[in-house]
Amino acid sequence: MAVSEEVRLLCDEVAKFVREQVEPRSRWIEENDAIPDDLIKLARDMGLFGLTIPEEYGGSGLDLAGKCAIEEVMGQTNYGFATLIGNHTGISTTGITALGNEAQKKKFLPKMASGEWVGAFALTEPQAGSDPAAMRTTAVKKGDRYILNGEKIYITNAGLAQVFTVMAITDKSKGIKGISSFVVERGTPGFGIGKNELKMGMHGCTTAPLSFTDCEVPAENLLGAEGMGYVQALKTLTAGRVTVSARCCGMMDKLITQTAEYMKTRSQGGKRLAEHQGLQWMLADMAVARDAARGLTQRAIDTLMRGERGTMEASTAKVFSTEALGRVVDAAVQIHGGMGYMREVGIETTFRDARIVRIYEGTSEIQRNIIAGLLLKDD
Repeated sequence: MAVSEEVRLLCDEVAKFVREQVEPRSRWIEENDAIPDDLIKLARDMGLFGLTIPEEYGGSGLDLAGKCAIEEVMGQTNYGFATLIGNHTGISTTGITALGNEAQKKKFLPKMASGEWVGAFALTEPQAGSDPAAMRTTAVKKGDRYILNGEKIYITNAGLAQVFTVMAITDKSKGIKGISSFVVERGTPGFGIGKNELKMGMHGCTTAPLSFTDCEVPAENLLGAEGMGYVQALKTLTAGRVTVSARCCGMMDKLITQTAEYMKTRSQGGKRLAEHQGLQWMLADMAVARDAARGLTQRAIDTLMRGERGTMEASTAKVFSTEALGRVVDAAVQIHGGMGYMREVGIETTFRDARIVRIYEGTSEIQRNIIAGLLLKDD
């Protein structure tokens, strides 16, 4: 990614951190579906929780380009750890940064920057995953409170989070324009957090349902004006899709390096795998897919950094990068043969982790709907 020298140096520091601190614990994280407390503390000390939070609130103030550069680095380490940090520094904090008033920012952002408070973003519901218009969680104002009722599912970081950005309907007659955004703090009466879900991949990062039963949220925790929730969510998700694309590029980098090294050392039929033309072509296609994904991701970053809407560019980058990762990791398993199916090499883990990126933050089908809708839109 095209970034400043300062960001490049930060990327080097983060790469050293994940190489020396995260990777040695990666197998433990995978098998125990948890991230060690001491590793979270080290991440806090490293400043990883404050990467995108403005400097005046204790963070590093990285822009989208810087965030994506870090995501590329994170893509080369344990996916559960990368998701914990990426979700917190992405969709879980950007709403507060963008919509929050000064009092809200001073209350939440410093502790989120230090990692004392972890963030989560709650939009998805049982009947409203890709269809936010079907949202059922409501927020009714009574005096100086909003009373929330409803449920959310598949909420990343829920098990650790102290601060939840929650979407709820304040005016059903307005459809998606009647969706508002609230900060709900852990421990609020009527707010429940379910058990950690068992997942195919992304082990270590908690995912759990949320429930709201006559949950009283102070009116001062409304982010922005009523009806601004979904508008901001769309902006948040647009940037989030680009960061997912960047992480996919990092994951592909690692897979290509692993596969090339394996091909140089493994022999079959009396010669190294690296000498088999068919496998050379597979490796080349892996690199082509990665480079194309990186180019589309950079285009989306540049568009959003110019202040343009960037919906088309973000959706294009997301659908291509996530599906490219699926092809690359499948090729990596195939080239490694039986070894690629075994846990000891780690490609099997990446194969499972990679499947989620085509689903969350907007499925591939939703991205295609967005792209087609923009292409067919009347001028």
